[in-house]
Amino acid sequence: MPDATGGVFAQHTDMTIAGGPVRVYRSGDHGPAVLLLHGGALDTAEGVWRSVAPTLARDYRVYAIDLPRHGASRPWRGNLDTDFFDTLIAELLDALNLPRVAIVGLSLGGGIGIGFALNHPDRVSALVVIGPGGIGAKRRFHFFTWLVVHTPGLMRLSAKYYARSPKRLRKSLADSLTAGADTPGFDAIVASAIEEAKAKSRHGERVLDDWMINAVGPFRMRLDYTPEVSRLRVPSLWLRGERDSLVSHADLAAAASAAPGSELATIPGAGHIATYDRPDEVSRLVGDFLSRTVEN
Repeated sequence: MPDATGGVFAQHTDMTIAGGPVRVYRSGDHGPAVLLLHGGALDTAEGVWRSVAPTLARDYRVYAIDLPRHGASRPWRGNLDTDFFDTLIAELLDALNLPRVAIVGLSLGGGIGIGFALNHPDRVSALVVIGPGGIGAKRRFHFFTWLVVHTPGLMRLSAKYYARSPKRLRKSLADSLTAGADTPGFDAIVASAIEEAKAKSRHGERVLDDWMINAVGPFRMRLDYTPEVSRLRVPSLWLRGERDSLVSHADLAAAASAAPGSELATIPGAGHIATYDRPDEVSRLVGDFLSRTVEN
């Protein structure tokens, strides 16, 4: 069976960054540097970017990492909060000898990217966020969400549940993708998620990331970058799947309108993980934006 990733994830480098292991996948031999940051829960670099990284690597030097407690970037100790990720990305760029990068982040990765761009504008050439975390004052069923994610032991139990129930995980993924089990590469997506659930269970990790859990307060989000994005000093593109049930159009539009010189686009027929639902459209929008905003 042909490699759907175009060989992008065939080679990797395992590094020690901010005191722990980080796996870095590199592809592309010319053009500006682009850093890809995947989402939380059961996401990995190879899973989320499998159909996007090969396209971007035609014109850019692409760096995709497994975030801590994902993929091969484990084990990690302690609370991996917003300050931690700010330090991690800065030290990663130093280790890779990258003075500046364009950051493309999905969900959790988008939220991390926003925070880093706000704090280190000199190191970010452009910012693309896809259904990002860290925006919006409230979530649907907010108090119930807070109660669930902060119930002691429940997030670790959830990781064990998915690790032991691959059929349930497969159904959950099918329900979350707009094309369901007909999504291109669906079996590979499921296999990646199952392996990630098993790894979280094996390492005693919570199914949701510390960053995500810490962001949710009982009545409002503890982390909402919307009032701060007016300080962004980098060109930014704000993307959202048309059927994203986690990030509302109103929240994304509010953040985008507050960011100077930003662009906003909706990806038709896509849900929250738009890179699975519409990878070609994501690649087109990201590539077009970077070609207009990032200098070679």
